[in-house]
Amino acid sequence: MIILKQLSKRFGDREALRGVDLHVRAGELFAYLGPNGAGKTTTIRILTGLSLPDGGRALVGGVNVAAEPTRAKALCGVVSQAVNLDQDLTVAENLDVHGRLFGMSAALRRSRAAQELERLEISDRSATLVRELSGGQRRRVMIARALMHEPRILFLDEPTVGLDPTIRRKLWAAMKRIREAGTTILLTTHYIEEAEFLADRVAFLHGGQVAALGTPQALMAGLGAWAVDVLNGDGMRTEFFEHRAEGQDFGSSLPGPFTLRRVNLEDVFHRVTGRKLA
Repeated sequence: MIILKQLSKRFGDREALRGVDLHVRAGELFAYLGPNGAGKTTTIRILTGLSLPDGGRALVGGVNVAAEPTRAKALCGVVSQAVNLDQDLTVAENLDVHGRLFGMSAALRRSRAAQELERLEISDRSATLVRELSGGQRRRVMIARALMHEPRILFLDEPTVGLDPTIRRKLWAAMKRIREAGTTILLTTHYIEEAEFLADRVAFLHGGQVAALGTPQALMAGLGAWAVDVLNGDGMRTEFFEHRAEGQDFGSSLPGPFTLRRVNLEDVFHRVTGRKLA
């Protein structure tokens, strides 16, 4: 559903993307991870026609975005990092304007708005002005709006940033329902547990290139099942083990304190890039 072929983008002397090759399958929830400045948002801007690549190609649904941007955009729904709803309109009016931009009839706009607001569990705020909503409610409205025209691909650029854990989990449930309905989702996030819980596959972007790619389970299994964190001067080092008993024995042999825990995706990222997620 999404194909990147040797995609590159430069801003002055900085290479934001350096020959990225990537395929996202139809119906997949794909997490695109990396620290700030890694090139995640740049990739989404190219895929959604907001920026042109300096080299390579980006295709969505088989459509070359640079060559046919209008046709490509019709296949996509986008939820940006910044809240870009009209604060002076109601929830229903925001969705109605979006439907008009996509040439939907009045009856279809009403039907689709009701359907998506119900799916995002925010129907009761349909007549509420956006400026009166909480942060989590605004995020849900943005997702509902992006789905109005039934896109084949949904881009979620850090959709849960700044939200409390309870609201994040409500949005996780919504993402799972959307994916199960057949929509392909490309998700960027700094919440490692979000990708671990939601994603079918994960790509770690570092220095404008894909540093690791696979299912969360396979990537974590490549390190082991258990991790031991040990204070090391001003920093911390982590050792990995297949079995809990091995990790416990190693930790017990140390002169100082240690933490024994399950391996997670942040361990994978740290091993591949030498740095932690922001």
